[in-house]
Amino acid sequence: MRGRLIAVEGSEGSGKTTQAQRLAEALGAVFTREPGGTQLGEQIRNLLLGTDGDAPCDRAEALLMAAARAQHVDRVVAPALAGGNDVVTDRYIGSSLAYQGAGRGLGVAAVAAVSAFAVDGVEADLVVLLDVDAATAASRLEGSLDRIEQAGEEFHARVAEAYRDLAAADPQRWLVVDGSGSIDEVARRLQAAVAERLA
Repeated sequence: MRGRLIAVEGSEGSGKTTQAQRLAEALGAVFTREPGGTQLGEQIRNLLLGTDGDAPCDRAEALLMAAARAQHVDRVVAPALAGGNDVVTDRYIGSSLAYQGAGRGLGVAAVAAVSAFAVDGVEADLVVLLDVDAATAASRLEGSLDRIEQAGEEFHARVAEAYRDLAAADPQRWLVVDGSGSIDEVARRLQAAVAERLA
């Protein structure tokens, strides 16, 4: 039996990485992340998020994200699913649609087409959006910020709005969870909502 692919999405500071790891542990699922998850993907991640050197232009950013995702699906996600394992990924296609499609202004449809080519039919069974307000998100970001985290308030507002639009347009696939509160509170809320949806 094929495993289930669950993507955890959210803006910077939403807590998605922590909650994706918690969810994977609770489900006994494979945990992975994007961009990254493979040796090549981690190298691409450094190109995308690093603050040194020549930053990719917006289209190059979208294509690099897709390249990392193609490798991730081929080497990690698809084999795990085929082996009957559930997979929880910290970011998936929704991130590209929100960040590059809306945030960078490349167009959601154009980025969706690139992403579809990259994943070769491997869609998420469930996409969990951790939704937090801008003030909460900002308060959780500390230390040195990566290149995308530094993109500015207007960019991140477009990303947050795009996420909400994506979730509203596909309620069968997307599940919106309030990301405010302590880590344990959010974990209980998210895991209960996912268990109900997957039952």
